[in-house]
Amino acid sequence: MAQTIFTIQTQGQGLYEVTGQAAQFVKNNGHGEGLLTVFVRHTSCSLLIQENADPDVRRDLDSFFARLVPRTDHPDMRWVTHTTEGPDDMPAHIKAALTAVSLSIPVKDGRLWLGTWQGIYLFEHRDRPHRREIVLHLSA
Repeated sequence: MAQTIFTIQTQGQGLYEVTGQAAQFVKNNGHGEGLLTVFVRHTSCSLLIQENADPDVRRDLDSFFARLVPRTDHPDMRWVTHTTEGPDDMPAHIKAALTAVSLSIPVKDGRLWLGTWQGIYLFEHRDRPHRREIVLHLSA
């Protein structure tokens, strides 16, 4: 068993790939087979496993979620009452509720057992930059 925490500095909404950090952690601590748990310690961002080859996928996901849950200054969001932290805050919480704050990834032969085009992403839902903490836990 091994555990660590690292920080990602975001520049606003979008997907930030963290596959390299997770793979390096597993390489440094892995022994054959196991399970990597990735956990983000925040309520207004989330984690995804998504395609890491074509950047259009990330752009389309950003656009989809912006249309699905617009900022609270959009007329469709008049029903929202939590607005004290800005027009992007409650939509960020909703987006995080629709996605995941933790992921489980199998480890085989000391490596992440991701598919060919899969990458691990922090999905930032807030407009302004944030420092996000991600916990990695490797169990045998």
